[in-house]
Amino acid sequence: MSLSRSSLPPTSPCQNLSRRRFVASAGAAALSFTIASPQMARTYAANSKVKLGLIGCGGRGTWIAKLFKAHGGYDVVAAADYFQDRIDNLGNQLEVPTSQRYPGLKGYLKLLKDVDAVAIESPPYFHPEQAAAAVEAGKHVYVAKPIAVDVPGCLSIGDSGKKASSENLCFLIDFQTRSDPFYMEALRRVHKEKALGKFAFGECTYHAGDPFGRMYDSWRKDPNNPEMRLRAWGLDKVISGDIITEQNIHTLDVMNWIMHKPPVWAVGTGGRKFRPVGTCYDTFSILFQYADDIGITFSSRQSKGYGTQPEGIRNRMFGTEGILETQYGGQVLIRGDHFYRGGKSPGIYKDGTVANIQTFHQSIQDGDYSNPTVECSVQSNLVTILGRTAAYENRKVTWTELLNTKEKLDANLKGLKA
Repeated sequence: MSLSRSSLPPTSPCQNLSRRRFVASAGAAALSFTIASPQMARTYAANSKVKLGLIGCGGRGTWIAKLFKAHGGYDVVAAADYFQDRIDNLGNQLEVPTSQRYPGLKGYLKLLKDVDAVAIESPPYFHPEQAAAAVEAGKHVYVAKPIAVDVPGCLSIGDSGKKASSENLCFLIDFQTRSDPFYMEALRRVHKEKALGKFAFGECTYHAGDPFGRMYDSWRKDPNNPEMRLRAWGLDKVISGDIITEQNIHTLDVMNWIMHKPPVWAVGTGGRKFRPVGTCYDTFSILFQYADDIGITFSSRQSKGYGTQPEGIRNRMFGTEGILETQYGGQVLIRGDHFYRGGKSPGIYKDGTVANIQTFHQSIQDGDYSNPTVECSVQSNLVTILGRTAAYENRKVTWTELLNTKEKLDANLKGLKA
């Protein structure tokens, strides 16, 4: 299904990775490779390695490249980033040939000729363009969250995911919670067994310190210089999408997963109260109104917590027969008439990524082009933009209005080398 403005389903549930698929994914490093499906249009010999290119060679890009290599089913053969020093840092650690290291804004286009698949770990502003180009070139695509910073970008990712499926390509978006067994089982019970009864109201929070302090010096050197803005992308509301999209999407994705449908409207506020530099807000407070008069409150901050608790990525959903509680890396459980003890996944940040890397490889080898992570990721990303727009404009914004938004954010990066 294409996630266009006219066809985005207002109430359809997002598909999730199956429990069987997760079990197959969880032991990524230990699993042997599967036999390639005979119907695969792109020839992958049985037990062959996928030639992978990294687009975006910053801290997370380098970290995840090592996880792809550790899996054993990938050869990291090419790297692209605007900055040569970042490419060389990754390339030297993973032995990427110097001839296949591509700097500049459009360096990723040269990378596409060298690879079977790409992992897109660049700043979110670039994801739609890079994903579309990769699919057009016939490459499998693995994309970091968030997928985009504006509505047209989200819809572009939806279209790229649909095109990938139609052309026998895999397209996976990396959300760790959706591959976690405790989250998966809790949400199965909520949806299939009605473990909460009827929903009443909910709350979600993302309270944490500032993850972008390392970027302050770059921003301070010259906030009007596009190269400095690109180095300090997490402080730039257009390149990052602001904190509600770039970081808070984790908890809003769980909210969207719980509700199985988007909000009707949102109101909210926010601002930059703590951080001394940048254009991003560092706090948001939003009310998301769902059908049947179900309200979910959301708040976030990126500032010093002084030991206050609880912190982190948390969701609670209250129902007539129970309460769902989730914490990223912490306890997931259902209290009430249909108790589920659940458990903790303290290694979820790495373990979820490892599981997704394995799922991506298995999908390529099996010729599974269903690409179930696309629809739910597009919808969750749009939810963050709904809340952001309501806060920026200090007014109620409806879901219908949001989907009709044609404004594409412009980072104004003129002067950067292609």
